[in-house]
Amino acid sequence: MTVLELPFPPSVNTYWRHPSSGKLAGRHLISEKGRAYRAAVLEAACRYRIPMFQGRVSVSVDVFPPDRRPRDLDNMLKALLDGLVHARILEDDSLIDKLLIERCAVSKKGLVRVFISPIRIAEPQ
Repeated sequence: MTVLELPFPPSVNTYWRHPSSGKLAGRHLISEKGRAYRAAVLEAACRYRIPMFQGRVSVSVDVFPPDRRPRDLDNMLKALLDGLVHARILEDDSLIDKLLIERCAVSKKGLVRVFISPIRIAEPQ
């Protein structure tokens, strides 16, 4: 099992931007916050020296929010999982067969602790 601590991810509500004018009008783009988060995950991957998980994986996420505001936990998964793929920690997030997310205690700046394990698919008998 690999464990890594990462910064608190942006919500999916701020991960995307949708320009309404100019040459990028009508496109869905990763926002500045989203790009900064991907860079932070990449930096952490380099620091932890994590090799890429290839094949099926189990991912468990402990979320330590920065404050007590209500948040939908599922809204932070997009930035987190895309960051893990961008940093080449996961081959592809479509290979996650087990995903658990749990809210934990408030932490001053907020963070997520991610646990990744390879898994085997049980064959029917």
